[in-house]
This record gives sequence, C-alpha cells and structure tokens, in this order.
Amino acid sequence: MSDLFALVERLYPICRSITGDGVRRTLEIVGESIPLQVHEVPTGTQVLDWTIPKEWNIRDAYIQDADGNRVVDFGASNLHVLGYSVPVSGTMSLAELRPRLHTLPEQPSLVPYRTSYYGETWGFCLAQETLDGFGEGPYEVLIDSTLEDGHLTYAEHVVPGRVSDEVIISCHTCHPSLANDNLAGIAVAVELAKRLAGTEPWYTYRFLFAPGTIGAITWLARNRVERVRHGFTLACAGDRGPLTYKRSRRGSEIDQVAAHVLKDREHTILDFTPYGYDERQFCSPGFNLGVGSLTRTTYAGYPEYHTSGDNLDFVSAEAMADTLDTCWDIVQVLDNNRRYLNLSPYGEPQLGRRGLYASLGGRSDTKELQMAMLWVLNLSDGEHTLLDIAERAGQPFAVLSEAARALHDAGLLKEQVA
Repeated sequence: MSDLFALVERLYPICRSITGDGVRRTLEIVGESIPLQVHEVPTGTQVLDWTIPKEWNIRDAYIQDADGNRVVDFGASNLHVLGYSVPVSGTMSLAELRPRLHTLPEQPSLVPYRTSYYGETWGFCLAQETLDGFGEGPYEVLIDSTLEDGHLTYAEHVVPGRVSDEVIISCHTCHPSLANDNLAGIAVAVELAKRLAGTEPWYTYRFLFAPGTIGAITWLARNRVERVRHGFTLACAGDRGPLTYKRSRRGSEIDQVAAHVLKDREHTILDFTPYGYDERQFCSPGFNLGVGSLTRTTYAGYPEYHTSGDNLDFVSAEAMADTLDTCWDIVQVLDNNRRYLNLSPYGEPQLGRRGLYASLGGRSDTKELQMAMLWVLNLSDGEHTLLDIAERAGQPFAVLSEAARALHDAGLLKEQVA
C-alpha cells in the first residue's frame, strides 16, 4: 500500500497537461518502476478527426498586488493557471482582470481546475474567498509560458502473454495536481503491471499512459486495434467511495467478468454512456472495442472533482489497494475464462479410477471441488465459459478453474479455441 501512495505523492506537484515537459517527467518517474516505450507525436499530425496541438509548457505565473504580495501564485498550486494559457505580462485593474478569473462561488474555499486546450487564451483559477479580498488594483500579472510546435507524449508498457490477443488498461496523464482523478489510476496501473510481470498470463496486457481524449485518439490512429479483445480505463481509483464499473458499448466478456468480481464488494454497475473517460474513444462506433471503465466514485461524481480538494488528503492507500486487488481479480478471471468440451459426455465419467477424488483427500473444500467438477463436466459443451458455469453453479470462479484444470489433465476435457 505504501508504494501506491508514495507514487501519488511524488507525482502530485508536477504540472501536467495534454502535452509538455510535465507529462515527460511523469513518464520518467513511472519508468523507474516499469519499462516504458515512450512515443512523441509532432504538432500538426493528423490523428483521425483531430490534429496534434501545439506543445504547452509553463515556468511561472502570478497575480501580484501593489505591495508585492503574490495573491495568486502558480508556485503555490499549479491549478492557479488556466491550462494552456498563452504568455501574458502587464499591469491591470481588477475590472480588467476579472473576466480572466475563474472561481467556484458555491465552493468558495476551493480552486477550480480549468483548461483551454484548443482556443488560445489565458486566465487564472483561484478560490472565491481569495477573490473576495481583492481591491481595485492595480495588479501585476505574469504568465511565463510557451505554446509552440512540439510533440504529444504518451507511453506503453506491454506484458507479453501466451497469445497475441490483448487486454488494454488505459489511464490518463494530463491532469496537474489532482490526486484521485488521474494519479491514483496511474499508481494502480503501475502496481498491476508489476504484479503481472511475475506471471505468465494468457493474454498480452498493454498499459497505456496517455493524455485524455487526444492521447487515446492518437493511440487508436496509430495502432492495429483488431488484436484488442478486452480492456478498461482506470481513473478515480483512490477515493473512499465504493467501486463503480461502467459497461462497454457493445456488451462484452469484460463486463461479465467485472460484474462477477464485484458482486461480493460494495459496488455500482452502470450502462455505457458516451461521456466520461477514454472508454468513449475505444467504444466509438468505428472501433467498438470491448472496453469498460473502472473507478471508485464516478467521473464528476464527488464535490472535490476538478478542484484543489482533490488533494493528497482526499485519497487513501487502503482505497487504492482495494482498487488494485479488484483489478487483479478481474485480470485473473479474464485470463482463465475458457470454454471446454467434455470428451466423455455420455453419462458421468468415473472420476475415482482417474485419481480425481483421491487427489482431494484432506482438503477442507473437498465437497465444493467435487461439485465443481460435476458442474464443469455437465456444462462443458463448447458453449459455456467457466464464468458462465461459475454463475450457474453459484460457486467461486477460482474453484471452477481449478476443477477444469484437473479434468483437463485427466483427459476428460478439451479446451475450445476461440
């Protein structure tokens, strides 16, 4: 658990956006834990219906009063600047400055997170209670930024499987100091990749670390997607709310797996909507991939969302660990969900002479595993997956999977190739 929170804590101060050095620094830190293939896509590159924008970087920004006090300071919080603000320097009255100031009157102590990626403008974000203390000015205003041709940066980490069919796990890297809405998802994805590294999975697992929307669109434009069999986006992974899974657009095996894993946890399952994280790009009708979304509290579903309230105190190592365990369970079911064909379907095969009953001696779950074998034999007709059988039998998937392996090794089952 400590590794999860430590990574969030380390990444939290970095100013990220959809492009720029903050994204690169974030990926450098992630790359200390898992090997990454980093991609740089030049400004102006056409990606589906979009174009890679100019690259934005920022060094400093502030609003300073006549006494030399920085009443709004980028150095205190990178949320204080409207994302993608063009450079500005000058002296202004409050009346001139006010149209450029963004607050949350209904949450007066919080600083909002705002951006303007595709329209060249500038602005500041601040707490309403700070703005209420402003005089008429004058104020010195500075945004020391650049917006120029550069690159969009994203990265991939691949865990090779026994087959080339892929499971994609995607998290976004474009938010600045927001602990739950992006950093917790990055931390969980990193730890999940590290767990998988010590296994020999069935599927190939591809982890995508990319800016929201434009990053997923760029990846989709540059890659063959027919190999993607399953996947989920991972965000809002560290708050204390219950888990939420949003189904894929087309309805797919990943949806069934997630529902099965979550049934013994406090959770919510939602139908697909074309709003939220990058599942909406993977599930756009031209691709229609089997990609769902896993969060705790939903997108925009908590008062601290896209505000300074989404800070290190808002997330917990325990919540991130629970999200990680849920992801691991989803991966384990997905990776072991097979269809089998009973090779002795006429009557019940004699299990005792094959040593299957004897092998259970002394186990506390002997009866459960015996019943699992009978269920697997009965429903292994090439049509039912192990997960189908687990749900019909009301038994844990892991027990059905163990039973299937024993029956397969005894020559009673043949695995069906999808």
